[in-house]
Amino acid sequence: MTRVAVISVIVENISENGKSIEELNEILHGYGEFIIGRMGIPYKARNVGIISVSIDAPQDTISTLSGVIGKLPGVSVKTALSGVASDE
Repeated sequence: MTRVAVISVIVENISENGKSIEELNEILHGYGEFIIGRMGIPYKARNVGIISVSIDAPQDTISTLSGVIGKLPGVSVKTALSGVASDE
């Protein structure tokens, strides 16, 4: 069973956090088959990057992805799960 979710990511100190940004992009690429879409907004006034990732995946995959992202230095992550589920 898969669920629809949104993973919200904030990358702090984007001007100094290039390695975490590269790793984040590699991680997201690895989960590309589950990602519906993503939007990134660089907020230069606060030196942060705000990323929203829409995903349709098994709940354990969503949790694993959130956990892996959350371990990156200078990165915060929160996940909102919908009630929309599918057995496809």
